[in-house]
Order: sequence, then C-alpha cells, then structure tokens
Amino acid sequence: MSTLPQLYRHSLALLTDLYQLTMAYGYWKTGVAEREAVFHLTFRTCPFGGAYAVACGLSYVVDWLRDLRFDQDDLRYLATLTGADDRPLFDAAFLDQLAGMQFRCDVDAVPEGTVVFSHEPLVRVRGPILQAQLLETALLTIVNFQTLVATKAARLCGETPGDVVIEFGLRRAQGIDGGISASRAAFVGGCAATSNVLAGKLFGIPIKGTHAHSWVMSFDSELESFRAYAAALPNNCVFLVDTYDTLQGVRHAVEVGRRLREEGHEMLGIRLDSGDLAELSIAARQILDDGGFPNAAIVASNDLDEYLIRDLKYQGATITVWGVGTRLATAYDQPALGGIYKLSAIRASAGDRWQHKIKLSEQPIKVSTPGILQVRRFSNDDGFLADVIYDELTGIAESPTAVDFDGHVRRRIVSSARHEDLLVPVFRQGKPVYNVPTAAEAQQRAKQQLQQLPDATKRLHNPTPYSVGLEENLYLLKSRLIDEARNNPT
Repeated sequence: MSTLPQLYRHSLALLTDLYQLTMAYGYWKTGVAEREAVFHLTFRTCPFGGAYAVACGLSYVVDWLRDLRFDQDDLRYLATLTGADDRPLFDAAFLDQLAGMQFRCDVDAVPEGTVVFSHEPLVRVRGPILQAQLLETALLTIVNFQTLVATKAARLCGETPGDVVIEFGLRRAQGIDGGISASRAAFVGGCAATSNVLAGKLFGIPIKGTHAHSWVMSFDSELESFRAYAAALPNNCVFLVDTYDTLQGVRHAVEVGRRLREEGHEMLGIRLDSGDLAELSIAARQILDDGGFPNAAIVASNDLDEYLIRDLKYQGATITVWGVGTRLATAYDQPALGGIYKLSAIRASAGDRWQHKIKLSEQPIKVSTPGILQVRRFSNDDGFLADVIYDELTGIAESPTAVDFDGHVRRRIVSSARHEDLLVPVFRQGKPVYNVPTAAEAQQRAKQQLQQLPDATKRLHNPTPYSVGLEENLYLLKSRLIDEARNNPT
C-alpha cells in the first residue's frame, strides 16, 4: 500500500527546489542529459551529539519514486515561470521531454531500521544525470527528517529498557506530513505506540490514548469525571490525575478503579503531566499499591526527552510508560540532520570508463568521497566490529584495511569476520525490485541492529565512535584526486 498517494492524491514531481529543474534543463540544453551519473545521499555528523543514527524514510522514497511523473498541471505551471527578461524560463520542448519522462535509474539503499554512521551512503542513485539530479531534494527531505526522528526514538528507548515509550507528538509536529512521518519514524526507532490515529491506520502502528484535562474540567468534580469516563470506556481507563491536586486525583482514580473491578474491568493506570514527576510518581505508586492496584501503570508526559527520563530514573521515579511528544516528533534539539546528495562518478555512456568526481572544501568534513560506493559491515558473535566504505569499481579484499577519514588510523579486518553489504537494490532501470518491509519489520530490524552496537557507542554523553573507514584503495584514490584538484585547479 502506497502512503503518499493516500495523503496527497496528486503528482509530487514538483516536490523539489527550482535549481534542480534549472540544472536538468541545462543538462538537456547542452546535450548531456543522458550521461550516466552516480549520486550518494549521506550525512556528515551523527545527530544529537551521539555516535550513530537509525536509517528511516525508505518506504516514502519507494512510494515517491514509483509514482514519479510530471502531469499536465505540473507542466502548465512550469510553463508560467519566467527569467529576468520576463521570457519563459524553460523551452516548450523541454517540458515535452518532462511530460514523456520514464524513470530509468537504479536505486540502492540501506533498509529502514539499519544503524548507520556519518559519511556512509544511505541511498545511491545511478542513471541519466538529468533524472538523478531531479531526485535530490525529495530524497533529502524524506530521509533527513525520518532518520532524525527514528534516531531520537532509539535514544529514548535506550534509556527505558523494559518500559513503554509512546509517541504523543502530533499536535506539536511540523504540519500534517511532519506529524504522520514522525509517528512512523518514531515507531521504527522503537516506540511501542502512537496517539496518531491516521498513522495507526496507514502503518499498522498500535494507537494509545485516554482523556485530557478538558474532560475533567467539563464536569463539576474530578471524581465525577472519572466515573463518567469509566462508564463510557471501561476497557480504556488511564486517568489523568493532575488537573487539580495530583495525589488526590490518584485517590479518586483508586476509588473509581475499585468500582470498575466490581463490574469486571480493570483500571489500566494513571497519567502525570506536570509537577515533580519523580516525587509524584513515587507517592502515586504507594497510593496505587495500598489501594490494591500494584499492576496499574504510571504514565508520564510533559516535555520529556532522553536526558530528563534518565534523570527521573536516577531519582527513583516509578514511571513505566513514557509519553513523549514535542521533543520527539519535532527532533527538538536538532531540527535538521544535514544530509547531503553528491555526485561521485560520471561517464558519457554505458561501456565508457567511469570518471571519479570529488568536491573539495577548506573544511575536511565537506570533502566528498568519489566512486560507486557500498558499505560493508563486519561483525562477530559479540556484535558489530567495523564498517568499511568501498568503491564497487575496485572492489574490496576478503580481509580489507580500513583507513579513517583523517588518514591517521588503519585497521585491518580479519578474514574470519562475518560481513554484510548494507546498500540493497531498490529500483532497477526505474522498476521497483524491493519488497518494502512493514513498519513493524523495520522496527524489529532497528532493535536487532542496536543490540549489536557496542554499549559505549550508544551512550548519551561522550559516546565512543564506531569504527568506520574507507577501504585502503579508495582512501588512496580520494587522496590522489584531492592533490590533483588542488594542484591543477580548473
């Protein structure tokens, strides 16, 4: 089932920046539109001050690419665009070319839920340069945001082993699509459920929710509101207890819970949404236990993130269900991943020799990596060992040497280590060849991947970097191209 057509029911070919179209027009105008090119989508720095990310967004990418076409309404709009001389920006013949465009690129990508690291390609596109160029903006906007949220969710769940994390962020999300895609990405990253009903319908995510303060305030008393809610939904009773006096609210919940039990139902728990969550949860736990409800959950919300959750646990909070909204759905403390999409190889036509391409910068972190790149992950029975980025044009040895991006550290990988190449075929000649996993399957992959990642790499503060390097021949090629470009500027 495709998600984007259900949400928008319209061509999304114009989900791009104008400069992608002007470059495409330039390729067409100068007769090089069919040159074969390779682009990679990567990011330069792991988000949230951490040492890893969780790849997400491929499901949306597949939806977008499967339906990629310029419809007549798109073309009529493009025909209205003008340049500085008030003449049409694009020739009519170019628009005709777009009208008949059939997607013909090969796309490889890292499956959703895969743990990834800076400089590693998450998506690789190979095909006519005009088409490959047009994909940049949409791929980045999809993968950047969803990878951010999935990573944030993984960090939150890493601080709550054995507990339940629910994504509560729709009302604070960045618009409709921000809310929908955040709910899915949060689930892939490890959240158990969402409050977002549409996301539940679209992606098969469990949905959870009870009532708000307005429910309590609409009655003459808190106790009356709890009784009314229990009568209406006896199988969904988590009472929000902090509208007036929090601990008195817990006592009211116990009173109504006893009546529910007499009628054959069970109170599921209470929710705290303000105040000193550690102190209140400890006192609430005592009231619930003394009242005969040792299994009733204590749910907490109120601007939670992984750091506050860790502190609350350190203080002995008895919370076991965490409702995380704003700081998860908006990737609050880092609103952008900073993903990039760079050209790395080009040739005039099939059968010609590939020409490696590299982008230079005064900042070493912004120097791109040339080639047709793949990532090989090595592991043993204890988990992941190292990742090696290599060029498919030159291949990789059975026991490769990885060189870090500064050239300071070389690591030889033993031949006995197991390995997996992370980029898998998604499209071939524009046709989908990949069975997109469900959100639940992507979540399971994320859990398995995170279990194999060293604990020191998952720390919130001062995490140990995971070993990622360039295969030695690729490192030497990159170094040579940098020297040539700097010594022979064009």
